Amino acid sequence: MKLWAGRFSKEADKKTNDFNSSISFDSRMYREDIEGSIAHAEMIGECGIIEKSEAQAIIKGLEDILADIDSGKLTIDPDAEDIHTFIEGELTKRLGQTGKRLHTARSRNDQVAVDIRLYLKKQIKEVTAQVKELVTVLCKKAEQYSDTVMPGYTHLQRAQPITFGHHLMAYAEMLLRDIDRLEGAYRHTDAMPLGSGALATTTYPIDRTVTAKLLGFSDICQNSLDGVSDRDFCMELASVLSIIMVHLSRFSEEIIMWCSWEFKFVELDDAFSTGSSIMPQKKNPDIAELVRGKSGRVFGDLMTLLTVMKGIALAYNKDMQEDKEAIFDAVDTVKMCLTAFTPMIDTMKVLPENMRRAAANGFINATDCADYLVKKGLPFRDAYKATGTLVALCIEKKTTLEELPIEEYKKICETFDEGVYDAISLENCVNGRRVLGGPAGENVRAQAKRVLSLIEN
Repeated sequence: MKLWAGRFSKEADKKTNDFNSSISFDSRMYREDIEGSIAHAEMIGECGIIEKSEAQAIIKGLEDILADIDSGKLTIDPDAEDIHTFIEGELTKRLGQTGKRLHTARSRNDQVAVDIRLYLKKQIKEVTAQVKELVTVLCKKAEQYSDTVMPGYTHLQRAQPITFGHHLMAYAEMLLRDIDRLEGAYRHTDAMPLGSGALATTTYPIDRTVTAKLLGFSDICQNSLDGVSDRDFCMELASVLSIIMVHLSRFSEEIIMWCSWEFKFVELDDAFSTGSSIMPQKKNPDIAELVRGKSGRVFGDLMTLLTVMKGIALAYNKDMQEDKEAIFDAVDTVKMCLTAFTPMIDTMKVLPENMRRAAANGFINATDCADYLVKKGLPFRDAYKATGTLVALCIEKKTTLEELPIEEYKKICETFDEGVYDAISLENCVNGRRVLGGPAGENVRAQAKRVLSLIEN
């Protein structure tokens, strides 16, 4: 029996039922639906809207249903219209008329709204914990490789020397902002819509603050129209998840490059790599590639939510049923990616010698060479030109700035002396950059400690 059957003289077509049904995806919220119903029953019992004995019977019946679903004794009916209908129908089957009193002073509109908020609050906490775990791995690796010199890039061209730890901490900072955004999304999800009714509350003397306290909400939705029609929290969470996937995808792209023979900066553990069906020498970074690819799914989920909500007049419309599959998929995808990505980073082997060799061969100390002349009184533009000429000479002679004889330096600029070799030492180039946020080893170690302390609080 449909909850809305009284208005209709005949059953809906089966294809209509199948099209209308949401049980296939909203059944995952059975726990939240029962939690919301228990709180609602307790509140209407306390407010004298139903007898306290009836409220207690409803609560006991709901607890039994939850236990039976958890144990597998009760299977959710795939033919039910939605999880709310299934739970209420099962309760009525067990309690008779008393079970039917549960829906007093409540609509499915505010019921589904509270279910998805309860569910997403839990999911946000789980995703946040996973992001913190990844940040912890990055910080520990950054400390370990705080003095490991590697080339920093712009335009994918070798630019200036940094350390591998400094590079890893860039991603730690991105993810730190993601944690902040997740916490913001949680705050905006943490408002209770129950009591909004279908759109205009109810004439029953309910106390929404009681229900909010029972369900652990910090606030209630202050406008009933907004309470049932707000899905900003879904869009916001999908946006945050999309940004997380941007960061994971960028990192994946670098891992994929670093694993290639052209770079060979890292080697992934066998547990996080695959081979080829035809080329026995291959070791493919499939986890990183899949993370990079799955970012598109999450972006699509965000676009789905934005598109569904953009043209809906207040209050509830059936279009909003489409929110669940999109936000559930976004959450599931990000959690799955983090589950694979974090141990992949934790177990990867770093190859410092290859990083150092790449740094030495890219003239990435040219800026430091120019700065050396500036510190001796030469205008920067003149120093820049002299250093550019030196680089061209080194390319012609197939050598490096470190190996070029001092006589060659002096032919281009008399200001040079033997001190230039200390100035262009890659280690000195890195460790001389002690400015806050710079790649000096002491900075990286301090930054890692700072970030770890932030996520532990």
